[in-house]
Amino acid sequence: MNVLTHQELAERIARDIPEGAYVNLGIGLPTQIANYLPADREIFLHSENGILGMGPAPEAGREDPELINAGKQPVTLLPGGCYFHHGDSFAMMRGGHLDICVLGAYQVSERGDLANWSTGAPGAIPAVGGAMDLAIGARQVFVMTEHLTKKGQCKIVKHCNYPLTGIGCISRIYSDMAVMDVTDRGLVVREIFGDVTPEYLREVTPVALTFELEMANDASCLSV
Repeated sequence: MNVLTHQELAERIARDIPEGAYVNLGIGLPTQIANYLPADREIFLHSENGILGMGPAPEAGREDPELINAGKQPVTLLPGGCYFHHGDSFAMMRGGHLDICVLGAYQVSERGDLANWSTGAPGAIPAVGGAMDLAIGARQVFVMTEHLTKKGQCKIVKHCNYPLTGIGCISRIYSDMAVMDVTDRGLVVREIFGDVTPEYLREVTPVALTFELEMANDASCLSV
């Protein structure tokens, strides 16, 4: 099945981040979005370890070991960017000052519950970080994820059975197969990628899906 690569998915999400937005990119896949933000938009990237105004990843050989994001990856700082105390950073997150946060996920439920810090498996190392603060503090929370696990299990589920990060916190899911909005009517599919068909997406996703596909060249929708 032809689906989006991680880089293609990061580029697709970057197109939806508007001018002037204050954005946190979660540890893991979402950090790649920084490399694809449109050059004609001023977007302020925040990292929970205390950075505002991050740029794309540095060129090889130009990394600064003292300038890293929350995932310990080297980053750049755009003109006007700054760094500050960890506590001030969390106050920004908890105080509702971020417009968008993009997080990875182990599971997302059809009502927008998120599980992304532990599988609950014996011996698993939990990694909650600031995910709970971001999930409830950002005005919009997006998920960036592969649709299926390596074992072929769908990450979009009716009810999460992993420990929850947040309840009803997700507004949009970007998977390598589709873009889905979490609505009062359940999950609404806005786009499908590659050679994924509505029939195949329904087959591999164990929740009800409504298809209102947005056309590429205009604002109209195609219901399936």
